Amino acid sequence: MKNIFALVLIIAANSLAAQVEFKTGNTEFDADLNQINASAKLDMPAFKADLTATFGVTPKNIEYMVSINMEPGEMYIALEISSAVNKPIESVIDTYEANRDKGWGFIAKEMGIKPGSPEFHALKGKTKDKKEKAAKSNGNSSPANVGNGNASRKKIK
Repeated sequence: MKNIFALVLIIAANSLAAQVEFKTGNTEFDADLNQINASAKLDMPAFKADLTATFGVTPKNIEYMVSINMEPGEMYIALEISSAVNKPIESVIDTYEANRDKGWGFIAKEMGIKPGSPEFHALKGKTKDKKEKAAKSNGNSSPANVGNGNASRKKIK
């Protein structure tokens, strides 16, 4: 019994340690991004292919985001913000790199998405949909597509 309790405690501690602080200003939004993050890490090649197909970015765009240590949930939210504000992904990434410690709520605001605005609620809704589809597909080879595909098709620096 003690071994089972210890195992549960270790698993719980690892789960908490794996949580990313997205700092969107909304705990449910952060939790949804963490679920996307966890689902993506189960099959990163499929997640990357999904982002490429959904947002029309190149694998080079995705690899650049990986190279600057963006978590999968951050890659997703960056592409959704890019799409929502109709600005190149490079603009979102530049804002991210300059303000990563301030969180995604600040980054969204800097990109023109105000807290509580219809755009912010749409971003939350798309993220929730993505989370739910990713959770359902955990047994499958790839997460479901979400997004409107309007993100920039420009190449990263």
